[in-house]
Amino acid sequence: MDTLLAPELQSLIDVQENPFVLIDENYRIVAANRAYCVTYAMDKNEVVGKTCHEVSHRSPVPCHQNGEDCPHQEVFRSGQTHEVIHTHFDRHNRPEYARIKGHPIQGPGQHRYLGEAIFHIANSDELDCEDLRMIGNSPAFLACLDQLTRAAESEAAILLLGESGVGKELAAQYIHRRSTRRNKPFIAVNCASIAETMFEDELFGHERGAFTGCIGRRQGLFELADGGTLFLDEAGEIPSNMQAKLLRVLETGEFRRLGGTDTLRADVRLISATNRDLLEMAEAKLFRLDLYYRIAGIDLALPSLRERSGDIPALAEAMLKRITQAGAPRCKLTDDALEKLMRYSFPGNVRELRNILLKAVAMSSHGIISAAHIHLGGHSSMHNHAPSGTPSDTTRTGSPSGSSIAELEAHHIAELLISHNGHRRNVADVLGISERTLYRKLKHYKLA
Repeated sequence: MDTLLAPELQSLIDVQENPFVLIDENYRIVAANRAYCVTYAMDKNEVVGKTCHEVSHRSPVPCHQNGEDCPHQEVFRSGQTHEVIHTHFDRHNRPEYARIKGHPIQGPGQHRYLGEAIFHIANSDELDCEDLRMIGNSPAFLACLDQLTRAAESEAAILLLGESGVGKELAAQYIHRRSTRRNKPFIAVNCASIAETMFEDELFGHERGAFTGCIGRRQGLFELADGGTLFLDEAGEIPSNMQAKLLRVLETGEFRRLGGTDTLRADVRLISATNRDLLEMAEAKLFRLDLYYRIAGIDLALPSLRERSGDIPALAEAMLKRITQAGAPRCKLTDDALEKLMRYSFPGNVRELRNILLKAVAMSSHGIISAAHIHLGGHSSMHNHAPSGTPSDTTRTGSPSGSSIAELEAHHIAELLISHNGHRRNVADVLGISERTLYRKLKHYKLA
């Protein structure tokens, strides 16, 4: 040990700004810098002699035995630098996401060591947003999180790609909160929800008298997002007649309100998202190629849920906790229910998982969700009768018997309305949907 701590080796470690540790072939830590000791709330005498997986993973076995890509194993095998994304546990025993770079280091004699540099990505509480949080430990999720973190450090426009329901708005909020604009507005809009005739008004606003019935000035989304981030979801739905105007604003930062003559400026970082192939749309003349290159300064693909099925247990647990916050009994998935979820491909991704669990909660009793309560792909073995009003034959704490999926959803929404005293915004938050979507459901189910 004294030989290992020769001045040149300790100096190599101490000059590293990030946590850095030297590890032998038996996973034993032989030296660590101050940043490493501070990160894990241990002094050097405590760290030296422990195994790396004891300190950072709180695990009695190396990480490869838990199914992770182990930098120690790879560096000693290949003699080459190896980089991975891992979940570590900080000084408070909370999970945190970190990028690990393992370097082969030649010590005195024929001794070889792993020099491990640790770069913080995010704590678990940094993944929270207004409605939900990003959750996962799968390789696909961790790699995506690392890409989002790196992108947040840039001012380039970002295009988020991925299937419907993968959590593109959550990713956009994460980027915003990790950027230098975190203390400025984050404004989100779904382009598919704006009528073509209202698109310019939504983005740029209008002056009094700009059109019939216009009695006042209105700020557009670019003004509201000034200094912050504007998130355009479903960017493939931007009307063709608006694409040139949007391109000009992105290139110059200048625009005019409808009916106005003054040139206004807005400093906005744009994040866009789509589940469509914009290059294919450009070839079909449905999307401007120059606009594509403007909004896709950095393009990031978010993994589908079937690419990270190992995250389903943690996602389901977090969703059930949120769904039952409204006063319903806490629910727990049985092993067969969880197995059924893990085998499913989830074409609707995380959004579909939430919807399945929402219905399962309404169907379950005594807080236990079994496989029989998990109905996949929108199919159900129950009779499919749509409700014509507030669901009958139900109680405040019970589930309707012999009901269709639609009736169960209506019953659940009705209970939420009662528990939240009719406050629609709160109910929409609990359901994880927009207030506009909730309003459509209320009209469909005739719930006052």
